[in-house]
This record gives sequence, structure tokens and C-alpha cells, in this order.
Amino acid sequence: MGLEPMEEFEQELRQALERRSAPASLKGRIMARRSAQRPRSYVWQRLAAAVLLAAVMGGAAGWDVHVREERRRGEAAREQVMTALRITGHALNHMNRQLAAHGRAQE
Repeated sequence: MGLEPMEEFEQELRQALERRSAPASLKGRIMARRSAQRPRSYVWQRLAAAVLLAAVMGGAAGWDVHVREERRRGEAAREQVMTALRITGHALNHMNRQLAAHGRAQE
């Protein structure tokens, strides 16, 4: 009498999941492959880190130049405003003196 399909499936499953030891040469092959790949990955990682560092430093230098230029423009604009206010103040004082002199002349 044969096994029922479910029992046959369970038996095949047990055999497939049965613990087996790895071949003795497996560890050596894995370690050899890993050591052969390691230097290349480190070279790429170091190259990528160097490029990233250069980009960050370049960006920081560019930002510093931008900030200094903005500050210089702000100070130049401030000087222009102060000059315009001085000129306007002198013009108003001059006009007030003329009006006061004209007012005294009419009295």
C-alpha cells in the first residue's frame, strides 16, 4: 500500500529540510571571494568620500564668498542711504533758512 499524497509530500518536505553540514571547502571559497572583492569596494568608497568631501568644501567656500558679497552690497547700500539722508538734511536746512529769511523780509 502506497503513501497518501499528503503523507508523501510531508516526507519529501522533511527530507528537504533535513540539516546537512556544509562542504569543508565552502568556508575557504567564501573567504577567498570576500578578500578578493574587498579592496575594490574600499577604493570606490574612498574615492566617493573624497569627491563628496571636495564638493562640500567647494560648496562651503562658495557660500562664504556669497555671504561676503551680500554683506559688502548691504554696507554699500547703507552708505548710499546715509549719503542721501545727509544731502536731504542739508537741502531741508537750506530751504528752512530761505523760508525763515523770506518770512522776516515780509514782516
